[in-house]
Amino acid sequence: MTYSILARDPKSGVIGGAAATGALCVGGWVLRGDINAGMSASQGAMPSTMWGEDVLSQMAAGSSAKSAVRAITSVDSGAAHRQLAAMDLHGKGAVHTGSQNGAIHGCLIEKNIVVCGNLLSDITVLSAMLNAFQTSQQCFEERLIASLFAAEQSGGDHRGLQSAALLVYKADAPPITLRIDYHDSPLDALQTLYEKHRDPHYQAWRKTLPTQEHPER
Repeated sequence: MTYSILARDPKSGVIGGAAATGALCVGGWVLRGDINAGMSASQGAMPSTMWGEDVLSQMAAGSSAKSAVRAITSVDSGAAHRQLAAMDLHGKGAVHTGSQNGAIHGCLIEKNIVVCGNLLSDITVLSAMLNAFQTSQQCFEERLIASLFAAEQSGGDHRGLQSAALLVYKADAPPITLRIDYHDSPLDALQTLYEKHRDPHYQAWRKTLPTQEHPER
């Protein structure tokens, strides 16, 4: 029901993800992150939020993304109906895609980037996402959003879109978690929300909040 991207900036160590879907509340269903573990996207025809959380727990305990994904998915009898992507803090990714996730589904994995999707209108959606993120000259967050727009322009979810989300973790800043739970044009709404998030007054307030590097700020 979804397409998503997980990524890591090798220079800063920032990790994040973005997702969009033809159903409601993609941010709540799909994206998970832990600055001490990595990122995950649990999606599919019958997604499991537990998968997304459990794979992060395994990576936090020292498992690679590949080992963690295998451990989580291999013991679930519903795995054929689900899709799970994970990326660890080294930028290594892994994906499980069950066979019962629509006619067009798949993933692309490169160093520091994982894109995956199901119920897609065309498999080229995935390469469009990857290319948009890799070629954009914008900041990390804007590159993630750009990948969602590129997916939509290549056909995206064959049902159209209802929700979109962005989730980013930095050691020196509070998490960025922006969600459009329902909208006729969720990517445009996400872009607008992101621009609101950049308001100088809001950013000045964010700089007063605790972070991993300054937990008692």
